[in-house]
Amino acid sequence: MILHYFQCPYCWEEISLLLDTSVDQLNYIEDCEVCCNPIEIEAVIRNGSLESFNFKSIEQ
Repeated sequence: MILHYFQCPYCWEEISLLLDTSVDQLNYIEDCEVCCNPIEIEAVIRNGSLESFNFKSIEQ
């Protein structure tokens, strides 16, 4: 697991995610732990290291 921090695109608070290193690519929706708005998460993991991480707001 990798602990990764980033800024919520809605409330601008720093939030954290635990990313599963047992898969190469992650693409899912996660709610902000502060404001509860949905964020689309995309991550690429290679050899147990985070290669790329992208996130965006989901317009409601």
